[in-house]
Amino acid sequence: MHDFASQPTTDPTDILRLRDGLYVVDLMAAALSGLDFFTWLSKRPADKKTICESLQIQERPTDVMLTLFVALGYLRKENEVFRLSEVAREFLVADSPWHLGAYYAALKDRPVCKDMLTVLRTGKPANWGSFKGEKEWAKAMEREEFAKHFTAAMDCRGAYLGPAMARQLDLKKFNHVLDIAGGSGIYACALVATHPHLKATVFEKPPVDQIARQTIAGRGFSDRVSVSVGDMFVDGLPAQCDAHLFSNVLHDWDEPLVRKLLAKSFEFLPRGGMLIIHDAHINAEKSESTNLSFLFCERTYLLHDSFVTSEALRGFGGNGLDDPRGETICLCSFFCFLGRSKLFLQSLKFRVSL
Repeated sequence: MHDFASQPTTDPTDILRLRDGLYVVDLMAAALSGLDFFTWLSKRPADKKTICESLQIQERPTDVMLTLFVALGYLRKENEVFRLSEVAREFLVADSPWHLGAYYAALKDRPVCKDMLTVLRTGKPANWGSFKGEKEWAKAMEREEFAKHFTAAMDCRGAYLGPAMARQLDLKKFNHVLDIAGGSGIYACALVATHPHLKATVFEKPPVDQIARQTIAGRGFSDRVSVSVGDMFVDGLPAQCDAHLFSNVLHDWDEPLVRKLLAKSFEFLPRGGMLIIHDAHINAEKSESTNLSFLFCERTYLLHDSFVTSEALRGFGGNGLDDPRGETICLCSFFCFLGRSKLFLQSLKFRVSL
């Protein structure tokens, strides 16, 4: 049995950051060598719409790219207009005597760099890890070999992040958590291990449901964590659960689909239930530090959107999801970056009506 009470004595943040920052260099190289983006912007500061139209790149990946460059200090955003910072003007513009473009141009033939440029121009996601012949991520997850590989990657990270999340939650009033698109079940297992009165159900599509059953059994939690098979976009959710968890799920989808998932959760939660969102959030101004910006590049590459969770939640008014009967679902949203979980209350305030 996995001992979730045991905690490491050291911090893996730098190790995880190294992996999460994998795509930063390739996006930077694509912007420099493929678009000469900084030289263009030096001559004509512009808003996002103008940048997309002029450079013939798509809105969603461009939004992520611009947010990254602001976070890294290469751009300034003023009244929706993007301008170069002084460091970008000195080192990233072609007519500068200190231009570093050639240093990055040496990377332009890397597969991921090429894919970044394609994503920016087409708005279509690249396949996972630039594997030749592999389908885009959502379709690839239907193939057992790929699903095992990807689920194992998320599971090993969750072994550290899951207990950190579970310790932050007060679930005394709740009995059964539904872990929607819960992968291996690592977060569900962490929750029931931390809160002995709880049971949990992982809601997953094939073939991940079988992977989850095996992993949960291997951790010794089959008596308290079950698996229910279904598609979160198509099927109804199990009715016996009074808390729902989306852990690192919502960033995979654009805002209309996030809203659909939130509405479905609200539909199936009982009165006084809780919706828990554990994800990488960014503030309304999209001005977070470079730590979080490392995650954006992978989201750009796969056309996942790290920002959409916060935007979609704000769209519900910031005080929970109210129905005509005056019921409110508590949103217990977490900012979670590399295991440093804390209640995310900077832009959102939540309440519970029982």
